[in-house]
Order: sequence, then structure tokens, then C-alpha cells
Amino acid sequence: MTYIQLAACFLAAAVVTALVLSLLARRRGSGPHLGAIALTVVVLFILTAVFDTIMIGTGLFHYSGQHLLDIHIGLAPIEDFAYPLAGALLLPSLWAALRARRSARRHTPTDATEDDT
Repeated sequence: MTYIQLAACFLAAAVVTALVLSLLARRRGSGPHLGAIALTVVVLFILTAVFDTIMIGTGLFHYSGQHLLDIHIGLAPIEDFAYPLAGALLLPSLWAALRARRSARRHTPTDATEDDT
């Protein structure tokens, strides 16, 4: 299995989960903010490019060339960018779904029975 195949499986699972969580959150209130997600993706991609380049350049780790697409940003292989993308998509959706669930619980009437005395 190549790195891109592994990254694609991971990213696909994150995207499907993020979509389901976003739909649930929007049904109960508001979902994640797309502008914030886009800004997060840009920042995480820049950080990934910089820090992966530093770590690979110093010899902290390396990738087997036969399993890469041979597309790099700095020294970082393009496959490395799937993980911050998955996190930037999945985590805000999870946060919004949990927030919507908590908000719905607060606004639900309690099941307390009235006392007839």
C-alpha cells in the first residue's frame, strides 16, 4: 500500500464523518463555520510544509521513495497534507455536533412529574 492510498482512506473516512456530523449539527442549530475551516486548512498546510521540511531536512525521519507520488512542497511529500486536512474538516464538525447536542439538551423540558399533594 502506498502512502497516498493510506492517506486517501483516512481522508475519506474523515470527510464522511465530518459531513454526517455537520448535517446533524445543522439540524439542531448551527454547523461549523466554513470560513474558519478554510483558514485553518491554510494555516495547517503552511505549518505542515515548514515543520515537515525542517524535520525531514535534519534527518529526523524519511519516507521510502518507492511509496510516494514524488510531489513535494519543500521537502514534505504531498501525502503528508491529508492528515491536517482531515483534522481541519473533522474536528470542527465534531465540535459543532457536540455543541448542538448540548444546546438541545438544555432546551428540552425535563421529565419531572408533578406532585398531586
